[in-house]
Amino acid sequence: MTNSTHRTIESSTIRLANSTAMTAPLGHYSHVAVHNGVAHISGQLPLHPDGTPAADEPFDTQVRMVLRNLDNCLAAAGTDRDHLISVTVCVTDIAQWPEFDTVYAEWLGSHRPARAVAGVSSLHYGAAVEVQAIAAVGTRSQE
Repeated sequence: MTNSTHRTIESSTIRLANSTAMTAPLGHYSHVAVHNGVAHISGQLPLHPDGTPAADEPFDTQVRMVLRNLDNCLAAAGTDRDHLISVTVCVTDIAQWPEFDTVYAEWLGSHRPARAVAGVSSLHYGAAVEVQAIAAVGTRSQE
């Protein structure tokens, strides 16, 4: 499910979409912007579907919430995790990177998009992890 708007720029359309499976963005942005077959997904934090932050949850729970939110954004864009091109991950404790990588590998399976990780001093709402992604849009994989 999506809530979409369209903007035309120089004969190209940018489709802005928000997943209805999550709370609407709490700032001046869209969950997803799609242009020329590429979905740019805003950084996803560990938020419950109603928008309540989950910063007090264990790290692995926060990671799973972020990946669930990423799945919701991919669906709103008309694609899925098998079409991820690039993923950027921010963690507030780089020592938790191996735990992130284990959950991420389980979630992603054999697909291995390009990836970057950054240790950061803090994230919004006190979250321990945030993930931003770029994905190809076209046909969705069969699950």
